Amino acid sequence: MRNTPPETLTLDRVATPVGEVLLVTDGEEAVRALDFADYEARMLRLLRRHCGADPVLAEGRAPEGVRRAVEAYFSGELRALDGVAVKTGGTTFQKAVWAPLRAGPAGETRSDRQRAAAIGAPKAVRAAGLANGQNPVAVIVPCHRVIGANGTLTGYAGGLERKRWLLKHEGVSA
Repeated sequence: MRNTPPETLTLDRVATPVGEVLLVTDGEEAVRALDFADYEARMLRLLRRHCGADPVLAEGRAPEGVRRAVEAYFSGELRALDGVAVKTGGTTFQKAVWAPLRAGPAGETRSDRQRAAAIGAPKAVRAAGLANGQNPVAVIVPCHRVIGANGTLTGYAGGLERKRWLLKHEGVSA
């Protein structure tokens, strides 16, 4: 078996109103990870899991279109991330849980129970929540839109204050 060299990805840092985000892209201009800088260790762990190996991260600038889309979203263009390509690993179940998150409009919230039912697995509520926590491309796959069954804010890997800000940014009073 031939050893293949680890994939080289670009790590960009983008200032936002709720803190610096780490934006990781590949040579095909797909986003491989996006997370807040104060959660870099988590992002790296998820990136390794989704890449299947330890990628080489080279500090640099993300492709202009991707960077502009991230900046535009945080400036109020809520649909700016819709066309951004992402490339992640994940199980078939995780991808099924993430797909409706990305397809839904900005400001539309759902509980894990609603998300599990929507993918035809109504008893997989806890698994849907766990899949949410394995999402390596926060904000683009908007896991911040997941709320408690009673409509309250629930955990968010970027912190509840950021979740509150993101939802308010999208027009949801949280």
